[in-house]
Amino acid sequence: MKALIYHGAGKKRWEEKVPPQLIEPTDAIVRIVKTTICGTDLHILKGDVPTVEKGRTLGHEGIGIVESIGESVRNIKVGDKVIISCITVCGSCHYCKRQLYAHCQDGGWILGHKIDGTQAEKVRIPHADNSLHRLPKGVDEEAALMLSDILPTGLEIGVINGRVQPGQTIALIGAGPVGLSALLASQFYSPAHIIMIDTDDNRLSVARQFGANTVINPTKQNVVEIINKLTDGIGVDVAIECVGIPATFNICQDIIAAGGFIANVGVHGKSVDLHLESLWIKNITITTGLVNTSSTPMLLKSVESGKIAPEKLVTHHYPLNEIETAYEVFSNAAKEKALKIVLSA
Repeated sequence: MKALIYHGAGKKRWEEKVPPQLIEPTDAIVRIVKTTICGTDLHILKGDVPTVEKGRTLGHEGIGIVESIGESVRNIKVGDKVIISCITVCGSCHYCKRQLYAHCQDGGWILGHKIDGTQAEKVRIPHADNSLHRLPKGVDEEAALMLSDILPTGLEIGVINGRVQPGQTIALIGAGPVGLSALLASQFYSPAHIIMIDTDDNRLSVARQFGANTVINPTKQNVVEIINKLTDGIGVDVAIECVGIPATFNICQDIIAAGGFIANVGVHGKSVDLHLESLWIKNITITTGLVNTSSTPMLLKSVESGKIAPEKLVTHHYPLNEIETAYEVFSNAAKEKALKIVLSA
């Protein structure tokens, strides 16, 4: 089979690789139908995730058809069309019993990280019963693909960690795929005013279409002045950081109201300055996290019922064997006006 293989910082190739085989009785082999590229994959290529070894197949999102299963798999059958969760869940360890699936002692985020991932023709999924979600008939595959990672991430690590409540003023910093997912998910909780902050005017336009009330481009506007005017000098109740660089985290610190929540979603490759000299007195809460995907079943029902349409995040389509071209487009997202790219086998 062919797979996108990591060969060290900045190096990747679509090339032949030995097909995956069942190793444990809880495994499944899934033939990829659709996959996509995540910002975390770009962080890996930049060298921000040194735990990824050379020779690893990248990718942790996908829709596929189950081709074979281990003898202990009970809930998933050969021939099922499934959503591949970015988080592998054993279901029985210390962390899984607390629903901290991201920290599963025999799983967590391992696809495209510690074991071969989904940017390939086939992938092995450990703990298949807990790590695959059967796709109901009639559900759009591209919408379902967004449930592998970005929509649960936006909801769980952004909106839920940020304690978004009805009537609040919230700000999302970063209108990329995860930021826009958090924007969509925040509307489950009816905030009164949603502010999107980004340096890309095209993405800000998309954010307006997705429900943002105010958009701010910090290269052209003064973020603090605008938010102070909107909130009578109080600041926002929730600031959700969706980029992972010091500048965007600083914006969160500058605009948060007393008693507010800063929910960090972005993957940070560099340290940030925590301004406790001004924050210590403000009774704020800062949260971090890696998605647990515990919300995936609920989100799947929301998609099935038409309450949410995450397929709107998709901007580009490529055959799977053109994945290197797709990476170039995704790496130049502002120029190419790219959000999510769907790669179809």
